[in-house]
Amino acid sequence: MTSFAGRGGFLSDARQAARRGTPRRTAGFWLVAGVLFLLLFVSGAASPLYDVYEAQWQFSATTLTAIFGVYVLAFLVTLLVFGSVSDYLGRRGVIEVALVAGAGACGLFLAAHGAGLLFAARALSGVSAGAATSAGGAALVDLQPEGSARAPVVTSAAILLGLGVGGLGTSALVQYAPAPTHLIWWLLLGACAAAAVAVSAIPETRPGRPGVLASLRPRVAVPRQARMTFAAALPGMIAAPALNGFYLSLGPSLAAQVLGSPDLLWGGLVIFLVTGTGAAATVALRRSLSGPAAMLAGCLTLVAGAAMTLAAIETASAAAFLAGTAVAGTGSGTAYFLGAYRILTPLASPGQRASLISASWIVFYLAFSVPVLIAGVAVTHFGLHRTAVVYSAALAVLAAAAAASFLSRR
Repeated sequence: MTSFAGRGGFLSDARQAARRGTPRRTAGFWLVAGVLFLLLFVSGAASPLYDVYEAQWQFSATTLTAIFGVYVLAFLVTLLVFGSVSDYLGRRGVIEVALVAGAGACGLFLAAHGAGLLFAARALSGVSAGAATSAGGAALVDLQPEGSARAPVVTSAAILLGLGVGGLGTSALVQYAPAPTHLIWWLLLGACAAAAVAVSAIPETRPGRPGVLASLRPRVAVPRQARMTFAAALPGMIAAPALNGFYLSLGPSLAAQVLGSPDLLWGGLVIFLVTGTGAAATVALRRSLSGPAAMLAGCLTLVAGAAMTLAAIETASAAAFLAGTAVAGTGSGTAYFLGAYRILTPLASPGQRASLISASWIVFYLAFSVPVLIAGVAVTHFGLHRTAVVYSAALAVLAAAAAASFLSRR
């Protein structure tokens, strides 16, 4: 009887410990999501300021898009080379490094007096966001409740909302608050410092282990059994991030031209519309659409949004421009995160999955940056209006090609 009671007491203690651990893990989950949102907010905060910097320091649209491209390049390199580091050094330590890098980017923005430090600030911001995305996304998977599929949805929503709210909040401060190129960076610097302190309370889900140097070798491949599907999805996988990249770099300038208003809040609003609607669609439709259905619906919605935007640019219709932006953003989030990503990952075996995901992210960030760099060069030769018209038409053609490919496969 004594032995049985002792065993029962042990099990009761274990259950109580598990209950005590659950609130801490839940709090840790949402704290990591908040950090991911914050560091993508830092990334999005620069977009409404591009026009201000361009006017102050007289650099071209090509330089503006090159600054954006440096951010994406740093993000991609960090994700590919250091994406697995948290498996060996621990999640919490890498998240702390990401916050320090984010704070450093804010400091460089505060110190900038020309394009040179803007390049450095954006590169460091890319490193911060890349490290946060890899370590934070992995930590969310570790900390989510057992049997839950919450982490991927929260990760994509935090990334898209961070970019969108960062653009909208910054544009409001730049337009209506004092010190337009400094206040936002002081606020974000303080937020990063506070978050770095708070992160120390996150439970460490991946204790350190040897092998970190071997993990630095990028592993990128599309398994044979996934190649046909990957090729069919590729036009849509290019169109969705290309839309977001254009709005995050040239969107505020285009909004000012189409809407005919110098109010910088409009630039932040179009960034929020294109990313926020994508995040909302990812959360709202995650249970109602299968992967193929989401890919098809997202591509068709993106075609409709691009066509509406093209018509709005030609007619200078403010209402149609904002509506087209929202529709295109909805299609972008649905096609990529609910569609292509969910279709492709089950096609790889566990040993191939990391390489396939890396290939998907390479496509995403190349499409996020390379078309925008080309557009920046085109703006200097043909103007923003003509460039935006051609860009919107190209997005519509890519999304239509992806939709046609999936219809033919079905």
